[in-house]
Amino acid sequence: MNVNWTRWRRFHARANGLAGSALAAVLLACVAQTAHAVPSFARQTGLECTSCHLSWPELTPTGRQFKLNGYTLGERSLFPVAGMLQLSRSSTSSLDAQPSDNFPRDGAVLMQQASLFVSGKLADHVGLFSQWTYDGVGHRTSIDNVDLRFANHGELMGHKFVYGATLNNNPQVQDVYNTGQAWGFPFSSSPVALTPNAGLAIEGLGQQVAGLGAYTLWDNTLYAELTDYRTADRMFSVLRAGTDRAEDAALKGDNLYWRLGLQHEWGEGQHSAMLGAYGFTLDRYPDNTNLSGPTDRFRDTGIDAQYQYITDQHRVSLQANYVREQQDWLATPQGNSSDTLRSFKAKATYYYQKQYGVNVGYFSTKGDADSVLYNTGDPTTGSASGSPNSTGTVWELNYLPRRDIRLALQYTAYSRFNGARNNYDGFGRNAKDNNTLYLLAWLMF
Repeated sequence: MNVNWTRWRRFHARANGLAGSALAAVLLACVAQTAHAVPSFARQTGLECTSCHLSWPELTPTGRQFKLNGYTLGERSLFPVAGMLQLSRSSTSSLDAQPSDNFPRDGAVLMQQASLFVSGKLADHVGLFSQWTYDGVGHRTSIDNVDLRFANHGELMGHKFVYGATLNNNPQVQDVYNTGQAWGFPFSSSPVALTPNAGLAIEGLGQQVAGLGAYTLWDNTLYAELTDYRTADRMFSVLRAGTDRAEDAALKGDNLYWRLGLQHEWGEGQHSAMLGAYGFTLDRYPDNTNLSGPTDRFRDTGIDAQYQYITDQHRVSLQANYVREQQDWLATPQGNSSDTLRSFKAKATYYYQKQYGVNVGYFSTKGDADSVLYNTGDPTTGSASGSPNSTGTVWELNYLPRRDIRLALQYTAYSRFNGARNNYDGFGRNAKDNNTLYLLAWLMF
């Protein structure tokens, strides 16, 4: 078994020549007047995108309330459909690597992703967020994030609360804070750049599982959630429609995710803060075609925090997320019988007039050395020391010429990659050789 589930982004197809023309069309559209067409949630509520998003997809307090209330604010639309298109170009610092097929699409303009959303109010207390995506690198279509909700209000001894239920297919896609893996920064990144070998278990289950959970927000202060995840099969197979079944995870029985958060708003809603904790325990079969025998166990425990300051002129967001994962190899022999992995991510965001933005992020993954687990033995992708340790920063500039178009310039810089700063693979490649410049045109409609 290979726990490098985040390396699904590797690629093997030639460049799409039409993407260059599409990128030019988007850039020309940027000089047009302010857009009147907005995604389905904004059309439903009559609110600007910036009412619910600090900058999409990061939610404001209004956006969090909209999600907690089951996407039901406003009138039900007969056509709750929206779309998304991403065009991108990546440039890796050094292509001097063997084998040469590590970078077949570096420098090419790509139609990175195209998505269709069916999202909105279905009934008075029921709403849906759903996404179907075409992967322009892998050239396949499949289900993407899904979150079906029931929500209502109650009052107990003078205390008001929201309560609800969620059916989703990606742990933390239902979360209303943008600190976790589903909606965290970077909100988009290069689909063709090399990434470190190590990844948390919770990061590799999207569009493979079915989660049924319940949540509540008490007095707009205490958030609590409990969700049970199982393999998305039988009646829930639609939640992984179109995915690569040979690579999908197979979980044993019930796998519980819990979430707590304390939040507070002040200054007439201009300031908001959250301090939270969460955990996830899952048992995964090493062979998804053999659903019997022992499983490997992963226990993720995290703490996170968020602060936002929002006005018409200035928008600020600070976030941090720390996760410790205990890996017990009860079914798959590794170099160690158990390993630990620790992940820390933080980011700071500033937007001026909702149009000019800068994001700065830091990430660090550290854990036990395990040559069987992390060293592929290959140039470029290997870890000569067997260490998972990787650290770096992400710098990003954003320009929104219209509310539904974002142009982003992102640079990812590694100070350590797969265990070392220099010669990490044993074949002479250094961490900084994987630094990546990424240009993105992101259109919502």
